[in-house]
Amino acid sequence: MSPLAAGKKICPEMIIVLGEDLTPFRDVSKTLYNFLRSFVWSKRVERLGFDEVFMDVTDMIDFNVELLNVKSLENSFFHLSRTDPTVGFPYNASAQAGPTYPRKYVHSFEKFTSDDPADRLATRLILGSHLALHIHLRLQEDKGYTATVGVSTNKLLAKLVGNVNKPRNQTTLMPPYIPDAEGNSNVITFIDAHQLRDIPGIGSKTSRKIRARILGEKTQVEVADSMFVDENDKLTVGQTRLFPGMGPALLEDLVGAPGSERGLAWRIWGWINGVDDSEVAPVKVMPTQISIEDTYKLLDTHELVMVELIKLTNSLLKRMHTDLLEDDDEKADVSSSKTKKRWIAHPRTLRLSTRGRPPGETDSSQWASWPHTSRTIPLPNFVFNLQQGTEAIVQRLVNENLIPLFRKMVPEKSGWNLVVLNVAVTNMIAAGGGIDGEIVVARDIGKMFKTQEATLKLWRVEDKDVPPDEPAKLESPMNPHPPLPTFHSHGSEDSIPASQDSVATNATEQGEDVEDSMASCEDCEALMPHFALASHARFHALE
Repeated sequence: MSPLAAGKKICPEMIIVLGEDLTPFRDVSKTLYNFLRSFVWSKRVERLGFDEVFMDVTDMIDFNVELLNVKSLENSFFHLSRTDPTVGFPYNASAQAGPTYPRKYVHSFEKFTSDDPADRLATRLILGSHLALHIHLRLQEDKGYTATVGVSTNKLLAKLVGNVNKPRNQTTLMPPYIPDAEGNSNVITFIDAHQLRDIPGIGSKTSRKIRARILGEKTQVEVADSMFVDENDKLTVGQTRLFPGMGPALLEDLVGAPGSERGLAWRIWGWINGVDDSEVAPVKVMPTQISIEDTYKLLDTHELVMVELIKLTNSLLKRMHTDLLEDDDEKADVSSSKTKKRWIAHPRTLRLSTRGRPPGETDSSQWASWPHTSRTIPLPNFVFNLQQGTEAIVQRLVNENLIPLFRKMVPEKSGWNLVVLNVAVTNMIAAGGGIDGEIVVARDIGKMFKTQEATLKLWRVEDKDVPPDEPAKLESPMNPHPPLPTFHSHGSEDSIPASQDSVATNATEQGEDVEDSMASCEDCEALMPHFALASHARFHALE
C-alpha cells in the first residue's frame, strides 16, 4: 500500500475522502461478526480487521460426518444443532459445494467408506464446503453482504485459498495434504506459486532480507529499510523453499536479531510448507485496547496539537461507547424510548504517543523507522460519566490530562514537527470481572442483588405461626408432644427441628415416613430423630 502522496502522483484524478470516523464500519463489522459467530458451536471465531473472520467448525463437521448415510448421500441433511434435529439444511454430500483447488476433483463413492486419511479428510472438507456455502448465502440473504470464503485445515491455507475465486465465491483446498515420496502435494503445489511477501505473517522487511539472500542482492541498510520493492524481482515461496540450505537455521540467521520475535524462523519455515499451528482465537467480548491515530504533514505548534487532540479524543470516546457499552435492561425506563447503557469494561490507562519528523529533507519512506515516544497516566473516572455530554468530557480530558502530558513529552515551544499523533486507552478491566472458560465476560454484581429475591424465593422455608384462637390439637391423649411439621428438604439437611409454635399444615403428609424416622427416649419418653438418640443418652448420663 503506497502513501497518499505517492498515490496522488500515480493517479492525479484520485478523490480523497476523509475517513477519520470509522464508527459506521465498526458497527457493521460487529453486527456481521456476531451473525457469523451464531453459527459456530465452539464459539471459536476470530476477527481479523474489519472484514475478515476465521471460524473453527471442526466439531460441527465431525458431528455431521458421523450422521452420514453413505447409501443416500444425495439426500443428506446438515445439522446446525446438537439437540434439535430439525435445525439445518439439506445438501448433496456426494459432491463438494463451489469451486475447489485443484479445479477438477472427484470424490468417488468408495472414498466415503475408505480408511485412508486423505479420503477421510476429503469427506470432512466436502461437508465444510456445504456449511460454508450455507453461511455465505445466509449472510447475503439476511444481511445483504457478499463474501469470499476459503475452506481448509488451518488459518494460513484457508486465507490464501479464499483469494482464488474472488469476489463473491468460495474455494476448498482438497487433498492430498501430505507430500508423497517425491515431495508433491496439493498444498505444496498451491503455496509454492505465491509470492513470499503475500504469505500472512511475513512482513515486508522480513521478505526483503530473505529476498536479498536468495536473489543475491546486497544486504545494505538501504535495502532493508526501503519501503518499496522492485516488482521485477519477484520471489516465490517455491524459490524460497527449494533454495539450497534453506531451513530454520538459515532463516534464523536472516531474520533473527536481538529483540526479534522468538521462534519466528521456525514459523516461517512452517508457513512456506503450508503448516500453521496457530488456533482460531476464542471469542473476546472486550478489546485489549482502543487506539485512535492520525498522520500529519505539518504539526509544529501547540495550538495545532490542541485542535488535533480534541479531534482524536472525540473519536476515541465514541469508540469507547461503541465497544464498551451495552444495554442495561435492569435500568430500562418504560416511560422513555431511550435505552439505558452500562460499561462492560473500564480501561485504566490513558496513553499518548507521538512520532517526530526525521531531521533533514526526508521522504515518507523513512518515517516508519523513526521511533515513537509514549507516556501513560491513569485514566480519570469522569470519562465513564454517561450523564455528561461527550463534548464536555472531551474538553476536560484534553485540557486537564492530554495537554499537560504532551508538554512533558515535548517541552520545547518550537523546533519540532510531528508526523504521528496517537491517543489510546489500555489495561481493560471487566466490569465485575469474570472468565467463562477462555472467554472474558463482564458481570454486573448489581444485577445479582436485584434478582436475588426472585431467585431465592423457591428455596425459602417459611415457619407458620399458630393463630392464637386455634391452638394445636394433639393426635392422641397418650402422646404429650404435638405432631411435628413435615418439611421438604432442598439442601443437605435431612430434617428441621420443630419449634413450639409450629404445627403440621397437612396431617396426611406425615404418614409412616415421619413415624419411622422418629424414636422415643426410654428415660424421659421425649420424641426425637433416630440420629439424636446417642447424644440425648449422653445428656442423661451427665445428669
